[in-house]
Amino acid sequence: MKWVTRSHIHVDRVACPWLITRFVDSNAEFLFVPKSEIERVMKETGAIPFDAPGVELGHHPDEDTTTGRCSFESIILKYDLKEPGLLHLAKIIHAADIAEEIDSDPIARGLEAIASGYSLRYPDDQENLAHQFEVYDALYAWCRLEVARGQAR
Repeated sequence: MKWVTRSHIHVDRVACPWLITRFVDSNAEFLFVPKSEIERVMKETGAIPFDAPGVELGHHPDEDTTTGRCSFESIILKYDLKEPGLLHLAKIIHAADIAEEIDSDPIARGLEAIASGYSLRYPDDQENLAHQFEVYDALYAWCRLEVARGQAR
């Protein structure tokens, strides 16, 4: 399946492809385009949009928070993903992705810094994504360990 989002990936636009590939669509193909091209690419390719304004798998208001949910959380909700380590990871990604929430998780500033560093090192979105998947694999493994130890927030 094809998936499309905005180019110049950062926290949520790296975390979402990782989530999609690992839990939703192991054969996913990701297209990164300017925001103004998303609708056209959707129509031409049938790609599923994510982390873009006005799409189902984007940012949305949430009655449980004042800042709403990020795209990663929208994908978790849509595909009914409930693994506790993944839900712990979602809290970190939410905090790293939403500026007003950056200090709500102690890992968030580090993850945001890592995302910024990777963007500087790998300005090509596909190359950036390929390198950052290892970061998310490791962070997810740590989240699962934290849940097993009873340390997850």
